[in-house]
Amino acid sequence: MPVLLTDRYGLPLSTTVAAARDAYGEGVNLLLTVYPSAGAAFDRAIAADPAFALAHIGKARTFHLAGNAAAMRESLATALSLSEKVSPRELSHINVFRLLFGGQAVAALAALRAHVETWPRDVLVLSLAANQGGLIGMSGLPGREQGLLDFLAPLAPHYGEDWWFEAHYGMALSEIGQHDAARPRIERSLAQNRRNAYAAHAFAHLCYESGEQGSGIKFLRDWLPLYDRGGGLFGHLNWHLGLFELHAGRLDAGLKLYNDAFCANDHRGAVHQKLSDSSSFLWRSELAGHPRDPARWAKLVAYAREKIPRPGFSLADWHVALAFAATGDDAALEEWVKGIEALVEAGRYPSGATIPAVARAFAAFQRGDHAAAIDLIVPMLPDRERMGGSRAQIDLVEATLLRAYLNAGREAEARRLLADRRPGPAILPVQRPVAAPT
Repeated sequence: MPVLLTDRYGLPLSTTVAAARDAYGEGVNLLLTVYPSAGAAFDRAIAADPAFALAHIGKARTFHLAGNAAAMRESLATALSLSEKVSPRELSHINVFRLLFGGQAVAALAALRAHVETWPRDVLVLSLAANQGGLIGMSGLPGREQGLLDFLAPLAPHYGEDWWFEAHYGMALSEIGQHDAARPRIERSLAQNRRNAYAAHAFAHLCYESGEQGSGIKFLRDWLPLYDRGGGLFGHLNWHLGLFELHAGRLDAGLKLYNDAFCANDHRGAVHQKLSDSSSFLWRSELAGHPRDPARWAKLVAYAREKIPRPGFSLADWHVALAFAATGDDAALEEWVKGIEALVEAGRYPSGATIPAVARAFAAFQRGDHAAAIDLIVPMLPDRERMGGSRAQIDLVEATLLRAYLNAGREAEARRLLADRRPGPAILPVQRPVAAPT
């Protein structure tokens, strides 16, 4: 009788080949730590056991993350063709990914929630909703930050001090201001597995949220040399370091990272990540008083037009709008916003009116119409989490509002905005306008 093989979390696998099990486990760990070469590991699992359906799903996930839709569909089709011989857990696992790959985010999240109720330790399925860029974090729904924590909290007893879960749970705590509860979880995760890019990401966010700029710089300067440039978070973690450098008043250091890492031609992260990191860094540097570089913005607009030809993904959409605003292309921005509004009208854009409002605010700010920018941003601020992304990313909106208040001479409102902000990252690197000579 064949020996029952299990994964790292004790879940049975529909393969009797130890080499396939081991290679599959390696591929899963590479996905969880956001290191490259997961696809090669899944290929080895498939070579050892071509009928191992989950290995084909793992490979499909690597193609999905790389934006290779045709190869993703091919691997998914192979997995589906093998699904008659898998367990109920694996069949449900495959179904969650089938819905995700088919662009059915709402249905995928519902299937995922049902799945983890029965199999809470199916970590690859859980990973689809466990962070700010997942199915909950990018849902566009009100309260999604608290919703993510509420989703993870009941699962914590099933994981104990597992390094993967601790990093995600810790970051969810950090994002809603529970820094004291977040810190030991993130630090334990790093202590158990330092080569875990997501734990490094969680620690960078913790340093941002708790105002520990110096600690963030030291940590990332020490940690990044451990990370493969081909890793999916390489550019984004360098953006975090660049943001810390900008906050410390060292634009040159931030721009070096911009050129070498997060806007580099060999940036390996998601398409939207390169655009969002690069455009937000340039905009923030200008809010801090540094001169605009039109050539950099022109390259970002060209990149956006090529890689993101139409709206549909909120985090990318508002950064495309930012690039159009910075280059003064109001016509392109308005066409982009109308495309979003058509999706909203059709019920296919969960973020609602938040992004059209902030996109037009960016354009108004660029034109020097600070009153209009203020009038657009202030009403949407309570719903800003619906834009997608972390608090560190969304802080760009408040930084823009602060600069608009200062440019408009509305000092009292600027002071009130700062007083009402969460305490950790309360200081925004925004320059006061220089008075004209008399």
